[in-house]
Amino acid sequence: MTKKLFYPLSILLCAGLVGCGNIGSMDFPGVYKIGIPQGNIITQDMVDQLRPGMTKRQVMFVMGSPLIRDPFHQDRWDYVYSYQPGGGIRGQERVSVFFVNDELVSFTGDFVPSSTETAAVPPASQ
Repeated sequence: MTKKLFYPLSILLCAGLVGCGNIGSMDFPGVYKIGIPQGNIITQDMVDQLRPGMTKRQVMFVMGSPLIRDPFHQDRWDYVYSYQPGGGIRGQERVSVFFVNDELVSFTGDFVPSSTETAAVPPASQ
């Protein structure tokens, strides 16, 4: 008689736990969760080194290889960096760099150059 009640009750209990989402949200104390960095690390120092008129090669030296290089828009490079500390909220930073005739014209994104006199002008509507 107990086996007949055990299986349906255990299935009902498992379904209830999964349905309420308790299994996925359990945090065990003392368990180490790693931070997950992805993409290109972007710093304010890197953005401050960008100048209008720089070649693509010079920009690549300063910023590194772009994460996204669209084959249909080769005059736009996108640098994206996302980081999620263990169990925390994910943060994301991005910079888009625009070229005309292999020369840096402008860039936009989450960083603003420190000195306004050397900053590239934001692009016109794209």
